[in-house]
Amino acid sequence: MAEETVTATETVAESVVAAAVVAGESLPEPKIDEHGRTYATGKRKDAVARVWIKPGGGLLVINGRDAETYFARPVLRMILAQPFQMTGRMREYDTKCTVKGGGLSGQAGAVRHGISKALALREPGLRPLLKKAGMLTRDARVVERKKYGKAKARRSFQFSKR
Repeated sequence: MAEETVTATETVAESVVAAAVVAGESLPEPKIDEHGRTYATGKRKDAVARVWIKPGGGLLVINGRDAETYFARPVLRMILAQPFQMTGRMREYDTKCTVKGGGLSGQAGAVRHGISKALALREPGLRPLLKKAGMLTRDARVVERKKYGKAKARRSFQFSKR
């Protein structure tokens, strides 16, 4: 079942590239540095992730630790794998990232955003697929600020009539 999904996403990505070529549109040039890496920045809540991807065996290193150690919860690791699963590129790229700020959930979202942007820069044909899935959009929801005269952002202090 999982293999069928991978082949389906691969064919979708290939068909998007083929449609662009048939329509006569030229895809943008891939952005690759002198070390063979592609860089992108991802953001979510207060977290900022700097992500580098390069061809490899699927190694994922976050702040010097592997993903299983840094993100112990399976849900957070699933969030990290979404861009690769969607594009059918599981175990094709080594990913190295540094992430700062926020909590673990925000950091996982920031890394996912950075991986998606790096994939779109490295393989421009994947951009429509990632964009349609909402992976390239920066989730702008942040914590609301606390107002004066309030206990929290909106919560009031308990009212006492007497």
